[in-house]
Amino acid sequence: MRSLLAIFALLASMIVAAAPAQAAVGLRVEGRDIVESDGNVFVIRGTSHPHAWYASQTSSIANIKSLGANAVRVVLSGGRWTTNTAADVANIVSLCEANRLVCILENHDTTGYGEQSGAVTLDAAANYWIGIQSALTGHEDSVIINIGNEPVGNNAVTPTWTQATSAAIVKLRNAGFQHLLMVDAPNWGQDWQFQMRDNAATVAAADPQDNTVFSVHMYGVFDTAAEINAYLDAFEDNGLPLVIGEFGFNHSDGNPDEDTIMAQAQARGIGYLGWSWSGNGGGVEYLDQVVNFNPAQLTSWGVRLFQGTNGIASTAEECSQCGGGAPPVDTTPPSTPANLAASGTTSNSTNLSWSASTDNVAVTGYEILRGGTQVGTSTTTGFTATGLTPSTAYQFQVRARDAAGNRSGLSTAVNVTTQAGPVSGCTATASVQSQWGGGYVMQVTVKNTGPSTITGWGAAFALPSGHSLSNIWNATYSGGVARNMPYNGTLAPNASTSFGFQATRPGGDNAVPTTFTCS
Repeated sequence: MRSLLAIFALLASMIVAAAPAQAAVGLRVEGRDIVESDGNVFVIRGTSHPHAWYASQTSSIANIKSLGANAVRVVLSGGRWTTNTAADVANIVSLCEANRLVCILENHDTTGYGEQSGAVTLDAAANYWIGIQSALTGHEDSVIINIGNEPVGNNAVTPTWTQATSAAIVKLRNAGFQHLLMVDAPNWGQDWQFQMRDNAATVAAADPQDNTVFSVHMYGVFDTAAEINAYLDAFEDNGLPLVIGEFGFNHSDGNPDEDTIMAQAQARGIGYLGWSWSGNGGGVEYLDQVVNFNPAQLTSWGVRLFQGTNGIASTAEECSQCGGGAPPVDTTPPSTPANLAASGTTSNSTNLSWSASTDNVAVTGYEILRGGTQVGTSTTTGFTATGLTPSTAYQFQVRARDAAGNRSGLSTAVNVTTQAGPVSGCTATASVQSQWGGGYVMQVTVKNTGPSTITGWGAAFALPSGHSLSNIWNATYSGGVARNMPYNGTLAPNASTSFGFQATRPGGDNAVPTTFTCS
């Protein structure tokens, strides 16, 4: 009897040992990669959306998708700023799935714990996720849980980052979460003390499902290619999964090397998420990727992230399992642009501006027509028409376009007549006296190069789109032309005078006027 029992026990143990490993429920770590439940490797390419502070901007999910992203990191709060309820989060998840985006949900309440007042522990963050678990269960193919944003500042805390992160992972697994988990580094996410780098293996081992990915935020600490590569090498050498969970093109603590960040992420198959879509404050408004949540008004940072080399549009591959079917066909055109106007008209150019169109998904750009023929495009609500002929009448119209190729009706036309051509024997040359992120000062010298005395002069120049003149001295400015004052209009041959002006411009825009002509 004992021998038979022993045999049965042996057979039972062999059957247990031969049982296959549990199949992936949804998104899952395999080595250094994130894979979907069908085994396809998924490389995150997206941005962060501040839903906790801008709850009404839910159209941002579709707008982010329209620019090519395959993932969106959504800022949530469990009470530090607001309370994003299970119903609210369920709606966000449904929007992500409808747009075939992987939804990376992050609890922002932990930001700067140990250094910033009001920050909560990772344990409290885990409790938040458990409290909204009903909105997340069943969405393992489309949802990644980023347990807590930048969960420790630069001060030492007890329990340590390693202990607190491991405990939060275990707490979520014990509660039944099957999702891929993402954990942020300490030191405000930048890990300059290397706590995450040196203890990542310990934290990974704490996850009974072996399904945790690490996230580093790259700002001023990562301002050289050597620092970026050394950090990425450490995770690669240890076979651990890593994503660049936030980064920017500039920051108050230094100037990140975004070109190397994006190039190395692409070369190594590492995911990245830019910060952030829109709505920044506190002095880092320059990190907005679009103006006022409008996808048709990309900032220079937005252009770099979405459309630049190694950017989102050219490198993102859509998730295969996150949407549950083909996306709906969009046949609705955008609204017709309104309030088309011209300003700053010179002898060969004019500035056009109009009010933004709306769309059921997203406006992606505008087409500019001159005399019924398309002559240019714009992703903003402004365009400078150049190459015009002096003393000539023109008619312009604008129409909007969405991601599906639907076009709006044509705007009401605006009529423009260019100014007379440059004055012979007169030159206008400009130099930048000073400039900063939001503006600049220029000085313009007008010189009589002809044989006869000039009794009045004008210097025509166009401000780039989005710029505005805030001050001018030694001249007046109207209709795109600076004209002399009573005291400096007369110039003998070879004589010169000068005037200056100050202008404002959008953050991140380094343009200045480049063409000045006497008129």
